[in-house]
Amino acid sequence: MLVQSCRIELVEDRQTAEEISSFLLSDSSFDDTRYTPGELKHFRELPLKALAGEEVFWYARSEDGGIAGINCMAPNEQGSGGYNWDYLVVHRDYRRSGLAASFIDEMFRYLREREARYLLAYTCDLPEYDAIKNMFRKLGFGLIGRCPDYYYAGEDRLIYHRKIT
Repeated sequence: MLVQSCRIELVEDRQTAEEISSFLLSDSSFDDTRYTPGELKHFRELPLKALAGEEVFWYARSEDGGIAGINCMAPNEQGSGGYNWDYLVVHRDYRRSGLAASFIDEMFRYLREREARYLLAYTCDLPEYDAIKNMFRKLGFGLIGRCPDYYYAGEDRLIYHRKIT
């Protein structure tokens, strides 16, 4: 159950990026495993994009060296100080350990250092995602939009926004 002192690091090598991809595709990452083709592509590519500087990708390891969790975001395509929060995923054995809060703290520290203007976040509207929606509200995000049938028919994408600076 222990995480190595919640030491959160940025992905800097291909081996770690590949371990993270395997974690994201494992049964220990997401509760809802009805992945879209785009999500599967993200899980394979986003950790590697961090090596090219296109994605900011943090991870933490468990005491046995496995991936305990990840958090990632990317600057918006306009390069104008906005960011898109892609995924925060904690291994099911390490949930409620404080790891998610540590990832969030590190992310907001990073954003403040860069004088980021805002952070966008997204989730599905299904009840299975209520905990994520509640987390966004507690973190000061406001719901700013809905894209109907975004993931699959009947599964809308909810868009959240938080001002940073």
